[in-house]
Amino acid sequence: MVSGRGNDFQLTVPIMEFFSLLAGTVILRPYVFLFLAAYLTIATLHWGFKRTLIFTVVAYLVAFLAEYSSTRNGFPFGFYSYLDATRDRELWISNVPFMDSLSFTFLSYVSYTFALLLWSRLTGESWKRRIEDSAEIKYSWRVILTSAVLFMLLDVIIDPVAFLGDRWFLGKIYTYREEGEYFNIPLTNFGGWFLVGVAILYANLKIFAWLDKKENSRDWGMRDFPGRALLGPSVYFSVLAFNLAVTFYIGEFRMGFCGVGISFCIFAALVYKLKYPPG
Repeated sequence: MVSGRGNDFQLTVPIMEFFSLLAGTVILRPYVFLFLAAYLTIATLHWGFKRTLIFTVVAYLVAFLAEYSSTRNGFPFGFYSYLDATRDRELWISNVPFMDSLSFTFLSYVSYTFALLLWSRLTGESWKRRIEDSAEIKYSWRVILTSAVLFMLLDVIIDPVAFLGDRWFLGKIYTYREEGEYFNIPLTNFGGWFLVGVAILYANLKIFAWLDKKENSRDWGMRDFPGRALLGPSVYFSVLAFNLAVTFYIGEFRMGFCGVGISFCIFAALVYKLKYPPG
C-alpha cells in the first residue's frame, strides 16, 4: 500500500510540473496567447471547431518538425539554437520552446485569410465586406503561395526584433550560428518561412478538401456576418503593429523604418482590393 501511494505521488510530480511550466509559458509570453485567442475565435467563426482544431495541430506539428530539423541540420531556416535560460520557467518540447512553434499556427492562419481576401470576389461595402470563397479559390495554389509570401513577410518584421529580445521583455531566446544579412537574420531563414508556410497550408487545405467531400462543410461555431473577412487581416496588421512598436521602443529606427515600408506596401494591397474590388 505504501509503495502504491509512493508510485502515485511520483506520477503526479511530472503532471504538476507540466502545468506549472504551461502556466509559466503564458505568463512569460502573454501577447502570444492574446493573438492565439484571437485566432481561435476567428478561425472557429470561419471554419468551425473541427477544422480549427485540425489546422492548429497540423500547423504546430509542421512548425515543430521544421524547427527541430533546423536546430540540428540547418534546414529549412538555417542553423540556430534556442538558449536554455527559460527551460525551468516555460514549457519546452525537446530543444524547442512550446510557445515558438505555437505562434506559427495563428501567423499562418491570418496570412491565409489575408490572401483569401485578396483573391476572392467581394460583396458588400466598406467594413461590411463578405468574400465568396469558392473551393476553386480557397484551395488554389495562388492563395497558398500568396499566403506563404505574406507569412514570410511577417517574419521579416518579427525575427529581427525577436533576435534582440534581451532589450525588451521577450528576453534573449535564440542565436544563429553565423551573423545574417538582414539585421542579423540570415536570408535562408525567410526562405524557410516561405517553405513552411506552403507546407502548413497545403497539408491543411488538402485535409479540408477531403472533409468537404466526406461531410457537410458546416461545423459547430461557424458564423457568417458582414465584415468577417476582415477579422483575420486585422490580426495580421495587429501583429505587425506590435512588433514595429517594440522595434521603435528599443531604438532600432533603421530596422523600424524598413518594417514600416514593408507594412505600408502590404497595407496598400489591402486598401486597393477594398477600394477597387473586381466586379
